[in-house]
Amino acid sequence: MGAKIISGKELSASLRAQIAEETAKLPVRPGLGVVLVGDNPASVSYVTAKEKACRETGMYSREIRLPAETTKEALLGTIRELNSDEAIHGILVQLPLPKHIPEKEVIEAISPDKDVDGFTAINVGRMLIGEKCFLPCTPHGILKLIEFAGMDLSGKHAVVIGRSNIVGKPVAVLLARKETNATVTLCHTGTNDLKSYTRQADVVVVAAGRPDTLTGDMIKEGAVVIDVGVNRIPDETRPSGFRLVGDADFESCAQKASAITPVPGGVGPMTITMLLWNTLESAKRHAAR
Repeated sequence: MGAKIISGKELSASLRAQIAEETAKLPVRPGLGVVLVGDNPASVSYVTAKEKACRETGMYSREIRLPAETTKEALLGTIRELNSDEAIHGILVQLPLPKHIPEKEVIEAISPDKDVDGFTAINVGRMLIGEKCFLPCTPHGILKLIEFAGMDLSGKHAVVIGRSNIVGKPVAVLLARKETNATVTLCHTGTNDLKSYTRQADVVVVAAGRPDTLTGDMIKEGAVVIDVGVNRIPDETRPSGFRLVGDADFESCAQKASAITPVPGGVGPMTITMLLWNTLESAKRHAAR
């Protein structure tokens, strides 16, 4: 196995130390408001991890847990309160929401100045035209990982597999920006002969939500592979009865890639770290005002 392992854990720890250092110097304490509706186990786990990360970096975290039967009106009221709260610099509404609450309407209720997930139409629009904004956390983390791997993307060919609003589309936009300067191909379920695109790529970002979407025979020698996928597959040898794998077949891709992110421990740790990064940035702007 010749590929260098791009450790999201290592980079995340380094960035969090930097965030903690800057947080300690600020005249205001960065505050993150996290809203959780219902008790989806995965969501509860994410929220707990976010709270722990806030504490470790010296930030203030306020968790608001609402029952699953909460009305849309009540949730929007909670967001309005957080929008006007001077102690809160970032607002995160944990997704998915219960089916009776429209996610789009809830996201758009968050003030763009506190939208540290980078999900509102205003921040997405700003990102698209290259204005200053909160970058979405996972795509921003992916850029940091590629930089950490020592790859200069200028003039390189990047292939993104997946067109979700949370990862695929924004990461394609960020890779193509002038500051990054990559040539980008966006592939998805409607792409014919996916292999013909991935074999040309200097870097492949795979965010398809399906194991073995990318295999070793689909990449060229020396490519960089960023695996965003987190899939549970049955494994009777594990106490849990399952194991986590990415969207890339790690063993075969690692034989040909120059660098690859593991699952777990690759992209995952970076998402919460970039959330803290955005919250710190929001607090800096608040202090400057």
